[in-house]
Amino acid sequence: MSIGNASAPLLTRSSQEAEPAKEPSIDDVIEKYMGATGVLQLLKAVLVAFAWAMDAQQVFISAFTDAEPRWHCLAASTTSGSGCSPTSSPCALPPGSWAWDRAAGASVVSEWALGCAGPALVSLPASSFFAGCLVGGFLLATLADSLLGRKKMLVVSLASMSVAGALTALAPNVWAYAALRFASGFSRSMVGTCALVLSTEFVGKSCRGTVSVASFLCFALGFLSLPAIAYALRDASWRDVYLWTSLPCLCYSVLLHFLVQESPRWLLVRGRKQDAVEALRQLNGRSRTTAAGFSMAMVELDDAACAGTSRSALQAMWERPWALRRLAAIMAASFGVGMVYFGMPLNVGSLLDGGSDSDLYLSVAYNALAEVPSAALAWLLIGRADRRSSVVVLVAAAGACSLACAAIPRGVAAARMAVEVVSFFAACAALDVVLVYATELFPTSVRNLAVGLVRQAVVLGGAAAPMFIALGRQHQRGSFWSFGVFGVAIGCSGLFVACLPETSGKSMSDTMDEEEDRNHAAATATTDGTNDSDNDIV
Repeated sequence: MSIGNASAPLLTRSSQEAEPAKEPSIDDVIEKYMGATGVLQLLKAVLVAFAWAMDAQQVFISAFTDAEPRWHCLAASTTSGSGCSPTSSPCALPPGSWAWDRAAGASVVSEWALGCAGPALVSLPASSFFAGCLVGGFLLATLADSLLGRKKMLVVSLASMSVAGALTALAPNVWAYAALRFASGFSRSMVGTCALVLSTEFVGKSCRGTVSVASFLCFALGFLSLPAIAYALRDASWRDVYLWTSLPCLCYSVLLHFLVQESPRWLLVRGRKQDAVEALRQLNGRSRTTAAGFSMAMVELDDAACAGTSRSALQAMWERPWALRRLAAIMAASFGVGMVYFGMPLNVGSLLDGGSDSDLYLSVAYNALAEVPSAALAWLLIGRADRRSSVVVLVAAAGACSLACAAIPRGVAAARMAVEVVSFFAACAALDVVLVYATELFPTSVRNLAVGLVRQAVVLGGAAAPMFIALGRQHQRGSFWSFGVFGVAIGCSGLFVACLPETSGKSMSDTMDEEEDRNHAAATATTDGTNDSDNDIV
């Protein structure tokens, strides 16, 4: 009996010795030393997130600078039989029979007489901006994951965007204006992506959702400041609007350069362990003892785990079908969300139907205000609901309201404005959840690339929106070509989200191999019947 009792612990010890100890992963080390987010750490994350405010101003600035001003018939023309009336088109009236309500320099449309040049030329600057976003997103997407890193890419993007915006104020004609808008879009293509990824990598898993929502609230703040700036400069030139939104951005980029560190997680993935130790010490302001403990943990990490991303991030994704399927699904969903998100504010002028000039500022302000509760809703959904169901419900609501906006007669302006704001609200919340979803679907080694491509899909939807808006202004049933198409596009996007794996409450992987191991473990557990939910469909 005693021999049998003594053999049990021996067998136990031998089985434990046979099983090798699990090597600590980068995520384990990061969560140990960054999981308990400090105040300084959180403040720096919010400071990085504020880049979204600068981004919002450049995205929606054309709603004011490219707006078609209102006009009126001159008193002399009404008595001379020129045929001028409020229902006439100024393009068909003789010169001198009408005039703009404000100075010609208030908008590019009035300064360069674009109102009669056709919808293609009128929409050229806005489309050029989104085209620049697309080109920049594809050409610059890998730099933040490889050579430059998150911080340098963000600072360079902000500085170049502000310079391009300031130069736009000096544009002599519409062609130079469109070219500079393209340059501005090219420069800002990585601002939101780098800010989101860097700020979320500054904190542990428990604060990731809060910091993400802080980014979306900063975007809402920047969007909301735009109608205030435009209204304050309503009697000045459109050029002043560009100057007053570009110069603060340049100052902010200088501030970031001196106050913010590089992502310790990215430095570890690149194999720069000592730089990661120093970045962590500066990031959270902790003692050198804590930094020394973090440095000792670096020694335990497998060098292959830290330096496993020397290859191109694009190549790493291209070699893995599961990553391409995830990327294709989330990008397809993002296209429909982007069409409504960017298209609604740009098309808000079609809902006014003869209102005053101040209605434009109020309408855009209503859309900007909708960003705030949408960010709060996104924060609740991120913390308490799964990602797939949240996005599907939000895009369905946005699509239904957009179709309702197309169905309501033009004479009921208040009802159309109400459903437009609700549709935009749902699209905002859907976009917020989609971006957080994208950061969780891909490991650190390719995260910036993946999120950047997802944002480019959103921008591609925005680039298509001005074309449908221009078509809507030309046709009798124009609401279908704008709001109707928007509703169908975002409604169908939910079908793609349903094909993605659930990521809520799960830690983020750092390398592609680590993510594949998790996928294999999840598939094995599903086959064994131990886990019948949240299986990786794509």
